[in-house]
Order: sequence, then C-alpha cells, then structure tokens
Amino acid sequence: MAVRTNEVNAHKSVEQAKSPSLSRVPKGKQSRNISFKKVLNQRLVDKQGQRVQFSAHAQGRLDVRQINLTSNDMAKIESAIDRASQKGATDSLLLMDDLAMIVSVKNRTVVTVVDSDRMKDNVFTNIDSAIIV
Repeated sequence: MAVRTNEVNAHKSVEQAKSPSLSRVPKGKQSRNISFKKVLNQRLVDKQGQRVQFSAHAQGRLDVRQINLTSNDMAKIESAIDRASQKGATDSLLLMDDLAMIVSVKNRTVVTVVDSDRMKDNVFTNIDSAIIV
C-alpha cells in the first residue's frame, strides 16, 4: 500500500508541474499577489473605452504647467478617443480648449500635452487624425 501512495503522490506532483493553474506559492502569500488574470482583465477594460492613461511624459507636462483636468475634461477625452477609434485612427491630435494632446488611440494613452502658449508655430507629426473637442 505504501508504494501505491507514493505512486499517487508522484503522479500528483507531475500533474502539478504540468498544470499552469496550480501555484507553488504558500496559501498565506497568495492573497498579497495580484494575479495575472486580474491585470490582464484590467488592461482589457482599459482598452474598451472605460479609462484613459497618461504617459509619464504627459503627466510631467501637466504637473510642470500646473494643468488640472476635471472629470468633465476626462469624459471629453474618453469620448474623443472612442470616436477616433471607431474611425480607425491610431495616433491623433486632440484639441481641447487651450490644450493640444497627442494620443495613442489604440493604447488609450495621452502621450504628450501642449498648452496654448507653446502651441504656436508647432508642427505635429506622426498623427493620422485630429479631433476637436
């Protein structure tokens, strides 16, 4: 009987090694880790029009120039990105109030932000569309 138990345990070990869903992390430690599935689902939600992200460069520009976007502004940006995406745009110039933003539509990310003072005599390249909000 002992041999049979060892065979069963060996079989379980092989199955655990084959199965990607089984984790070797102790149960107490699992609750602290974010699962891959959760991160993947969040990324999918981001790409389905429910959120807009800002690159570190764009966030830095907003901070340095003390530009604060309201929730209404964010809703306008999200709506503009949704419309651009529906038209097949990938990289857009978004003009909103006194701001110009370069947006990666497919990644739903604001890449850079330019205010009206720095917009003059500027040439925007590598865009395939413009959105006026």
